[in-house]
Amino acid sequence: MTTAAKLLAQKQQLLERLQQDPGPNERAEIERLLGQIDTALNLLDEAGSGRSDEESD
Repeated sequence: MTTAAKLLAQKQQLLERLQQDPGPNERAEIERLLGQIDTALNLLDEAGSGRSDEESD
């Protein structure tokens, strides 16, 4: 399984946990982890395209 696929699977699991109405502390932790996953996915996307935002003029 690729790194991106693993991250997407983790994201899906976290989103499912959010739907189970967690407490405020757990919700904050899930949202923090989702943010990290989104950042990692964005970095992978940039690396895969071989271009940065500055080069996309």
